[in-house]
Amino acid sequence: MDTEKRTALVLGATGGVGGAIATALIGNSWTVRGLARNLDAARRSGVAGIDWVAGDAMNRADVIGAAQGVSTIVHAVNPPGYRNWGELVLPMIDNTIAAARDVGARVVLPGTVYNFDPAHTPVLSETSPQTPKSFKGRIRAELEARLERAAPEVESLILRAGDFFGPGARSSWFAQGMVAAGKPVRRIVKIARGAGHSWAYLPDLAQAFAQVLERPEALRPFERLQFEGIYDESGTVMIEAIERQVGRKLPVYRFPWWAMHLLAPFGGFAREAADIAAVWRHPMRMDNTRLVELLGAEPRTPLDTAMHQSLVAMGCIEPKAAQVGMPGLTLSL
Repeated sequence: MDTEKRTALVLGATGGVGGAIATALIGNSWTVRGLARNLDAARRSGVAGIDWVAGDAMNRADVIGAAQGVSTIVHAVNPPGYRNWGELVLPMIDNTIAAARDVGARVVLPGTVYNFDPAHTPVLSETSPQTPKSFKGRIRAELEARLERAAPEVESLILRAGDFFGPGARSSWFAQGMVAAGKPVRRIVKIARGAGHSWAYLPDLAQAFAQVLERPEALRPFERLQFEGIYDESGTVMIEAIERQVGRKLPVYRFPWWAMHLLAPFGGFAREAADIAAVWRHPMRMDNTRLVELLGAEPRTPLDTAMHQSLVAMGCIEPKAAQVGMPGLTLSL
C-alpha cells in the first residue's frame, strides 16, 4: 500500500476492539488518529502512538473534521455504557459514512453474530441471511445494510467474529462473566447453554483487520468476512484452557439465564442479556473461507498462550503461572 495512504481514523479507540485494531495498525506502520470526547482520559487509555483529536462520534462535523486526510475509518464505537442503542448506533454509522464519502475513505466495521438467527445459521458465511430475532440484532443488521447501500461510492469492510477474550477485552462475556477480573480464579461460570460457541482472541482479530487492509486492491467495494477464531465444539474447550493455566480442576457453575429472562422486564443488564440469549443456546461457527483466500491463513495464537496472556492481563494469574500445569499436561507458551 502507498505509504501516503496508510492513515486511519479509529472511532472507539479507547475501547477493547478499537484499541486492539489501533495497536495492530500502528504495529504495521500506519498513522492512527483517534477521536475522543475527553482527550486526557483517551491518552491514559493505554494505546500508545495514537494522534488524539477532540470530538464526538455523534457530531457529524467532528467526524468529518477528524477524517481529513485518512484512507480508512474504523467504526468500533459504541454508545457510552452500551446504553441507548436504539437512539445512538445508527446516527453514528451515518456520520461515519458521511465522513468516508467526504474524504474517499473505506469504512471498517467489527461485526457481530447478533444480526443472525442462531437457530437457523449454524455456520455463518458472507451470504447467510440476516433474520435477527433480538432488538440489538435488528439494529446491527440495519447498520450493515446502510454500509451496503452506500457502496460502491463508499467502500466498506465488515469482519465478523465471535465473543472476544484477551488483553483489552474488558467489556466481554469472558472478562465479566466466565471469570472474575482482579482476583485468583477459583471458579468458572459456563455461559453457553450448549456446545458450539465461537470465540475470538482479540489480538488475533486485530491482526486480521490490519493484514486485510494491506491488500486494498483485492477487496470488493462491499466486503463481508468471517473470523473463525476458536470454535468451542464441545462446550468445554475454554473451560479446560482456563484450568490448564490455573493448574487444577475448578468448580463450574452455570450462568443463571433463567434469572435474566425473569428480570428482563425491569431493564438493565438482565434485559440486554435476555435479548441475545439465543446466541449462547445454538451453535454458530464462522466460515472464514474468504478471509483465508485473502490472507493465506488466519492469525492464530495457540490457545494456551492466548489464555495465559488473557488471565495475566486480567490480574487473575501471575506470568510465572505459565509454568504450572495439571498432572500429565505440559504447557507450551
